Amino acid sequence: MKLSDFDFDLPERLIATRPARPRSSARLLVAEGDRITDAVVRDLGRWLRPGDRLVLNDTKVIPARLSGQRFRDGAEGRTAARIEVTLLEPRADGAWSALVKPLKKIRDGEVIVFSDALTGTLDSRGEGQAAIRFNLAGEDFDAALAEAGAMPLPPYIAAKRPADERDREDYQTVWARHSGAVAAPTASLHFDAPLLAELRAMGVEFTHVTLHVGAGTFLPVKVDDITQHKMHAEWGEVTKQAAGEINATRAAGGRVIPVGTTALRLIESAAIEDGIAPWRGDTDIFITPGFRFRVAGGLMTNFHLPKSTLMMLVSALMGPERIRRIYAHALHEEYRFFSYGDASLLLPAA
Repeated sequence: MKLSDFDFDLPERLIATRPARPRSSARLLVAEGDRITDAVVRDLGRWLRPGDRLVLNDTKVIPARLSGQRFRDGAEGRTAARIEVTLLEPRADGAWSALVKPLKKIRDGEVIVFSDALTGTLDSRGEGQAAIRFNLAGEDFDAALAEAGAMPLPPYIAAKRPADERDREDYQTVWARHSGAVAAPTASLHFDAPLLAELRAMGVEFTHVTLHVGAGTFLPVKVDDITQHKMHAEWGEVTKQAAGEINATRAAGGRVIPVGTTALRLIESAAIEDGIAPWRGDTDIFITPGFRFRVAGGLMTNFHLPKSTLMMLVSALMGPERIRRIYAHALHEEYRFFSYGDASLLLPAA
């Protein structure tokens, strides 16, 4: 298939820059096979059954966007340059891979001052990225980063407004547990405590898995032949307990419905012929039409970028023609798109 097969026209006004409040008041498009229903997220229980299992990504977004200064002494005195850093992922050697702008204004070995407590040294540079080594580690680093950093909003929101204190709550799921993501599993942002309690009371079960969402989730596809696209890798884990819960639901005839494409990609990475096995490592799974889903029986997800790998994923789940009709409906009804936008519940035909 070609990249153009996943394109559509999206009006700028439909890109959400703030989420719905309360979280579960966002709109929900439900697609059951060929049937489309307009609802709101708090009505989710109407389409779930006792014994269904929602798979939740419990990654925690770190405040990965840092603004600092590089100081340099010269013949004309001390000069400073503003340096913007977006953390991408920790490296095995203790440094962090990062985007540094403007990279040309800092030399290897120079220090960037982010706050009274936090500094970073440019360790090395590569194509489009650099390595930053911080003066702190462990809990001390986490505390200093929480103080100095801002939430790493997606590019299409950051271009419209800066991150603020509201985003520290809005861009984090209510069950976030394991720090490491630089982007949120955004379908999960629609859940609040009352909705979780209601679903649990009706017999819906929950399993937590972890996939640390990387900035690569926003990288555009640059090849027309999608089979030539190289997916970014992200670290994830399905514990023995999580695998056991998912397998038990499948054996009992319940549906396994991941909340978000990150949870779906992870459980399909851990899939085996007769279910799912405990799994830990990096996944670069690329799901396109023709993919055979072994675990997921549906998906709750937001509305995605044209020509993105996530459009390819939902096309694989529902079928390209059906997903085109779903998105045409969403556009006509003016659903809000992307990370802070509305949600869809995609249930393939049995």
